[in-house]
Amino acid sequence: MKIEDMILVSVDDHIVEPPEMFDQHVPVAFKDKAPKYVVEANGDGYWSYEDRRIANIGLNAVVGRPRSEYGMEPTAISQMREGAWNVHKRIDDMNVNGLLASINFGTFVGFDGGFFAQSKDKTLAHVMLQAYNDWHIDEWCAAYPGRFIPMACMPIWDINLTVAEVKRVVGKGCHAISFSDNPSLRGFPSIHNSYWEPLWKVCAENRVVLNCHIGTGAAAAHPSMESPIDAWITGMPISIANSASDWLQLRALQTYPDLKIALSEGGIGWIPYFLERADFTFEHHHEWTHTDFGGRKPSDIFREHFITCFIDDKFGLKNRHDIGVDNICYECDYPHSDTLWPEAPEYLMRSFAGMPDGDIDKITHLNAMRAYSFDPFKHIPREQCTVGALRAQAGHVDTTPRSGGGNRPIGEGETRIVTSADVVKLFAGAGRSRPAQESQEA
Repeated sequence: MKIEDMILVSVDDHIVEPPEMFDQHVPVAFKDKAPKYVVEANGDGYWSYEDRRIANIGLNAVVGRPRSEYGMEPTAISQMREGAWNVHKRIDDMNVNGLLASINFGTFVGFDGGFFAQSKDKTLAHVMLQAYNDWHIDEWCAAYPGRFIPMACMPIWDINLTVAEVKRVVGKGCHAISFSDNPSLRGFPSIHNSYWEPLWKVCAENRVVLNCHIGTGAAAAHPSMESPIDAWITGMPISIANSASDWLQLRALQTYPDLKIALSEGGIGWIPYFLERADFTFEHHHEWTHTDFGGRKPSDIFREHFITCFIDDKFGLKNRHDIGVDNICYECDYPHSDTLWPEAPEYLMRSFAGMPDGDIDKITHLNAMRAYSFDPFKHIPREQCTVGALRAQAGHVDTTPRSGGGNRPIGEGETRIVTSADVVKLFAGAGRSRPAQESQEA
């Protein structure tokens, strides 16, 4: 396959929410209580809601900066590339990267919408959550039909409201929700508790994917505050493996054949051993643990129910048949520091060397389209969806790296290794609260 003929759909990107996002979607009676974006005298911005100040809205939105500036967290919208928060500029940046469509996780609301679940006034939180979903689906995604796969947050503190919200957003054409990879670590029932049964059922019946992003539950731990930050970044994607082990044991996967779980930003290279270990554990231990997979192996259940994704993973792609070619999707991770924007197609072609076109098509877009009930070709002719066609529309887009601004993890001019303590202090030094599930993420 030629690079210009690929069609790319990403199942993991991110939005830095624009300041005006709630303006058109909160009922008049609640407008004065909606989250507000506040700009300080020095230009730094934060979201204010109830008694919380959610700082560092950039959350690693360093796309377009020189790599030497990664770790300098944007503390103001003006320090970010506009595509992080402006949907029209996002499309420009997608075009120059040859990216047709993407799923966009929230930033200040948390990758799993945990911001709303942490609110004191749950009645008000429900109003704001629905306003957020309406903005995301009806404004951000609807601005460019065929270019975004909508995803909704859920009021998980009330299972009846959650089921109702799933049905409401499905009515808007949304077949993805964000969900913690381990809700028990956030003070909610474990995934094995009957509390969630109505959610599994409604998702399966409506072909809604539960997207469990790394860092929303069993987050990667800093080995020590003295450890180089590279140790934490390296282990970050694989940190979801523990939660994947737990999800694999979920009885609902045997009850609902159409229930799908996405391990968002989890990578794929570790999965062949994970599946081998799961099968070994079952074979070696099931006589005393009484585990039952309905006559199948755990690896069979995984390939039936799980969606995986990668940014750049040559080893995983080489072993794609041990994972399941139908389970693998592509992710761009814009605007985070792991993104390969604007050269993702070039990186992918190197990783795809020798791979049949049919496998490439599945991994780059067909698997995502099937899993998320998403058909961009209803809106855009297929020949206009390729890397070559999209890049032809982006001749005006400037991709020259630009210096930004924000908090430095170490002093200017220092060349020592950056440690976990440096990065933790960077955020703690802001003196503001953050959503509990993520402190920052690559």
